[in-house]
Amino acid sequence: MSIEKNAMTHDDALGQLTHFARARAFGRHVGTDRLIQAGLDALIAGVESPSLAMLAGLLRNEEPEAPQLFDQVLDELGLRFQPPADPRAAKWALAYWVAGQIADGSLDPAVGTRHIWADIAYDLGYPTELEPLVHCALDLDGWEEAWGVSIEELNRKAVEAAKQFLSMRPAEAGA
Repeated sequence: MSIEKNAMTHDDALGQLTHFARARAFGRHVGTDRLIQAGLDALIAGVESPSLAMLAGLLRNEEPEAPQLFDQVLDELGLRFQPPADPRAAKWALAYWVAGQIADGSLDPAVGTRHIWADIAYDLGYPTELEPLVHCALDLDGWEEAWGVSIEELNRKAVEAAKQFLSMRPAEAGA
C-alpha cells in the first residue's frame, strides 16, 4: 500500500520557502522539522541551490543546523526577506502579508483577522485602513448561530475585506 502525496511544483516549493522566510522574518516560529521538509520538497520539485541538499538531508540529531542552512538556501535563491527597520512600517508590512494569506486562502480568515486585530491594529493604534478587518475579527470571534448569518458568510466577508485592504496598498509597501 502506498500513500501518495500531491507532488509539489517548482513554483509551489519556492512559494513555501518564501512563506517560511517571511514568517521567520516577522518573528514567527517555524519548526526545524518544517524547514527541513521545505528543503526536501524543494529538492524533489527541482529547485537548485548549493545548500538545499544539505538542508533536505539533515538527520534528527542535526536539526539545530536547519535554521542556518535554511537562511543559506534563501540567500542562494535570492528569497531572503527583511522587514522594514521602522517598527510601524514593519507592522504594516506584516498586515499586508497576513491579509494576502487571508485573500489567497492559505490562512483561515478567523485566524488571520484575529492576528491583525490583536497583534497589528492594536500596535498601530487601530488605523481606519484596518477597521474592516478588525470588525471581521470581532464578528468571527463572537459569532453565534442565532445571528442569522453563517460563519461561511462571515469568512467570505473577511476574505473580501482582506482583498479590499490589499487593493489600497501603497506601491512602496511591496509584497
